[in-house]
Amino acid sequence: MTKPKTTQTTRRGALKTLALGGGAAATLPLWARYTSAQTAAPVKVGFQVHRTGIGAAYGRWYDRTTTAAAALINEQGGINGRPIEIVAEDDGTDPKRGAEVVEKFVSQHQCDVGFGTLFSHVVIGSAPRAGELKLPYFVVSEGHHVASGMLNRYTLQPGITDVKSQVQAMAPFVAENLGKKVTMIFPDFAFGHDHRDFFTAAIEAQGGEVLEHIAIPPTETSFTKYFPKIPRDTEVIYHVMVGPAVLTFVKELGEFFGPSRPEIFGFIDSLEAVDIASPGLEFLDGTYFWEGNPRYAQDNQSDYDAFFRARVGVDANGASISDPKDVSTYAHMFGCWETLHVIKAGMEAAGYQSAADRGKLIEAVEAIEEMPHSNAYPQGAKIFNGKTHQVFGHQYISKVVDGKLLLVHTTSIEDTLYPDEVDYTTQPL
Repeated sequence: MTKPKTTQTTRRGALKTLALGGGAAATLPLWARYTSAQTAAPVKVGFQVHRTGIGAAYGRWYDRTTTAAAALINEQGGINGRPIEIVAEDDGTDPKRGAEVVEKFVSQHQCDVGFGTLFSHVVIGSAPRAGELKLPYFVVSEGHHVASGMLNRYTLQPGITDVKSQVQAMAPFVAENLGKKVTMIFPDFAFGHDHRDFFTAAIEAQGGEVLEHIAIPPTETSFTKYFPKIPRDTEVIYHVMVGPAVLTFVKELGEFFGPSRPEIFGFIDSLEAVDIASPGLEFLDGTYFWEGNPRYAQDNQSDYDAFFRARVGVDANGASISDPKDVSTYAHMFGCWETLHVIKAGMEAAGYQSAADRGKLIEAVEAIEEMPHSNAYPQGAKIFNGKTHQVFGHQYISKVVDGKLLLVHTTSIEDTLYPDEVDYTTQPL
């Protein structure tokens, strides 16, 4: 659908305000920031958060990031002159409960949008209900399920890139620098299957091959029994694990190989919320990780990353300012911050006032194209594809050096692009 020029202009204006990271509204006293709104009622964002279950570590930091982003947006005058209110519900990292939470957002809380879901099986279990209820559902998940066309027009992923784009951008680095005979270790659910399918295809495109796929139940607590499946001629172990036992996984991997190991390339999911300097992880020195956002502040740290860390309460090592042992999920949680700013930009472009404008909100977000590197988008510049409802951005590869992650490669956005698999804009609202 071709958008009216006025909508496009308004959208670009909203994005420019976000890029400036505050705007004039932030200088006004609190009583004056919301006087232009047609209603004093808050914009209610239903936050589907993994407080319990295997996603709890992510949920804790998604919560902190969301709270910080909402506070900043309210300091800047809210959304269309209305304060933003976060309505949080724990889904237990469970698909069935996820659908029930979406129902509550509409029937009990009268939320304007749903937001924040991470684990892919929960997204897949929840999105159909959001579509039925016509609730704009902004997920922060990484799974390819949105861009694949599996879901519906009311489900969008505008704040974090998906696995297909990530591994497509990573594979050339792995093949050129680490090796071409790969064994993959991944969780046995949708997110892990995305890695299995898309990295296998990506490494084969580089002239490599996957010798073995090792799928592990996401609730597993001991992993040594899986490692003998690794073929002897493996040149690279590719690992991506999630859940509360990730530290055990990485420690046992090191114990299994000892000093003579293949090259190792991991997704930082295997160490999110885990201190890399933990005893037993010394073998990781010299190994590589994908990071959605570098955990450690780099020498060329942007002012936007510094601003984001300060607002969320994260130090230069990626841990809580108040507790250096409380390590963040820094590679993922920026997606909550950025998605809330996308919601703000979309609502302002659509002139959103109530649930009756949800369709206008979807169309406004679909019209977004570029997201400039800014306080609103501190991870980096991005391109949004309104047809597939998926954002594309830079990816980062870091090397473990002396117990810290040192950024060694940044991909271009173009490295992450792939042909469209769906056009959600053709679906009715």
